Amino acid sequence: MSHHRSPGGHERSAALEEAVDRANTRTVSSHRLPPPPSALRGRIVVAAVAVGAFAAAGAGQIGQAAADDSKDVQLANHADGAATFDGMGGDTASAPQILAVSKTTSEGSAEAAKLLRSQQLTTEREVAEAEKKRPKFFRPAAGEFTSGYGGRWGTMHLGIDIAGPIGTPIVSAADGVIIEAGPASGFGLWVRVQHADGTITVYGHMDTIGVREGQQVKAGQQIARMGNRGFSTGPHLHFEVWNPDGQKINPLTWLNARGVTV
Repeated sequence: MSHHRSPGGHERSAALEEAVDRANTRTVSSHRLPPPPSALRGRIVVAAVAVGAFAAAGAGQIGQAAADDSKDVQLANHADGAATFDGMGGDTASAPQILAVSKTTSEGSAEAAKLLRSQQLTTEREVAEAEKKRPKFFRPAAGEFTSGYGGRWGTMHLGIDIAGPIGTPIVSAADGVIIEAGPASGFGLWVRVQHADGTITVYGHMDTIGVREGQQVKAGQQIARMGNRGFSTGPHLHFEVWNPDGQKINPLTWLNARGVTV
């Protein structure tokens, strides 16, 4: 059988093909590109899915880390005795922290008090022992014994004389209190010391006085310096002893009875 093509058949076939081409292609003037092959579209979809998975995983890790940090802070606050937050909004005041009173502090204070008291007792005991050993009577001045108690040049000499250079220290013969310190007729300057039993010792012809009335003195404590004031033939100490009745007695006898020699 023979095929007959109309004179316009070739032209219609060409026109149809051109129309199909236009339908399957994008014109350059409208910036249309041909659709990507199916294989490329598959790879793009896979890549997009992968990116989304990584993003989701990262967000999950960040959220978990934040939750862990929050738990750590809460645990730390519980451990420190501080208040926690209840998530209701606003500021939550810290609860007062309760501190346990340490027994170590009170025990240490008690031990320190015991140690201090022990030291005080030791010091008191040492002072008491030193007081027992301390000499209670002294020779009133160093120097040469030049005159004793009794009659002298037709008069009564009621003390003893110890001669020495001007400025020689004069000390209290025993513990007592100063009842007078200053000028005195015939003595120039004198000092009188009253002792516990009422006895009074007298020191005359001093150059200077180093104590004042009412002052407590110990045996052997310096009270003045030797001089040549008043009725005196040279630098010396005139020393007298008045018993509790006011009678002037022999100083040598009184000193020797207390273990002191002149």
